[in-house]
Amino acid sequence: MSRTVAVIGGGYGGAAVAKALESEADVVLIDPRDAFVNAAGSLRALAQPDWAGNMFFPFDTLLPKGEVIRDRAVSVDPAGVTLASGRRVDADYLVLATGSSYAYPAKPKSDSTRDALDDLRRSHKEVAGADKVLILGAGPVGLELAGEIKEVWPHKHVTVVDPAPELLPGFEPEVVQDLHGQLDALGVELRLGTTLADAPKTESGRTGAFTVTTTTGDEIAADIWFHAYGVHVNSDYLADGRLTTRTAQGRVPVTETLHVHGHEHVYAVGDITDVDEAKMAGYAMQHAEVVVKNITAQLRGEQPTATYRPLPHPMILLPLGPRGGVGQLPSPDGPFTAPTAMVSEYKGADLFTGRFIGQFGPTAATATID
Repeated sequence: MSRTVAVIGGGYGGAAVAKALESEADVVLIDPRDAFVNAAGSLRALAQPDWAGNMFFPFDTLLPKGEVIRDRAVSVDPAGVTLASGRRVDADYLVLATGSSYAYPAKPKSDSTRDALDDLRRSHKEVAGADKVLILGAGPVGLELAGEIKEVWPHKHVTVVDPAPELLPGFEPEVVQDLHGQLDALGVELRLGTTLADAPKTESGRTGAFTVTTTTGDEIAADIWFHAYGVHVNSDYLADGRLTTRTAQGRVPVTETLHVHGHEHVYAVGDITDVDEAKMAGYAMQHAEVVVKNITAQLRGEQPTATYRPLPHPMILLPLGPRGGVGQLPSPDGPFTAPTAMVSEYKGADLFTGRFIGQFGPTAATATID
């Protein structure tokens, strides 16, 4: 009996599925990149280029028994995947795990580790030469970027602009209050409830003095700016409808067992799913656990019964550099406000590097930046 599992996408959820099933099936991992990217480290890598090598883990060390195909899916049907190269990969089980794209520097622009490191090196030099930094977007990405910049260059003036009237809507008041207090202590200036009347004349991530006006009539002078909002779901390869119909946001309808609707042997994990929750790496890895249990059951001739239910309250670990940050975690009594020391221990100190060294092997993260 054939036992081929094709995992499309080697991000947080896809890599976890592929690794866990390698001993149970013939795993084929398809991804255009040459390495797994721990995108949680991208903002720190920009501010601290010596740290950038910790982000990249070659796929070869993830699947010593499986097959890794460096290619991009262009079409998927219930029986397999067609790749950009024209190659066909037939499979008994399919896992859609292609995630989302975010504006640089939240995620690297290139599929090549070498080119991504070059981009981070260039961006570091650009920020180093700027006195005033403007960040558009006060979500987790924008605030983490502000924190990483302040950790390395505490005297730089950082302004964060967002049309939303408040930070972290839906989170506990104590978390939001703590976040405001830490940003104030760092000297980060928040401009909430407004946006720019016109975009800066300079390219994002490039040094060059400019002045912009907000929709509330205020002027902001800066030397460099970054785009820290917006997301694109990576599901274009499903546009032909041979597998499923996507939602208006480009996501895939799934059942509570994370099957793609209408298919007993096709699953989805992470940002591509239509699960009603924030799209975060932690959730993608929880999705992976459910899918691994269900495919393993099917491989053994059993019914897939593992289910995924979103948490009733939002969860976050939002570091502001390696030592600061806020968090909200689940507990039996409802949402728990995580102290800063816990945020640092769980995420901020190493941004999950230790976890991925365990998954990929101690010699995996070997990329360097000059």
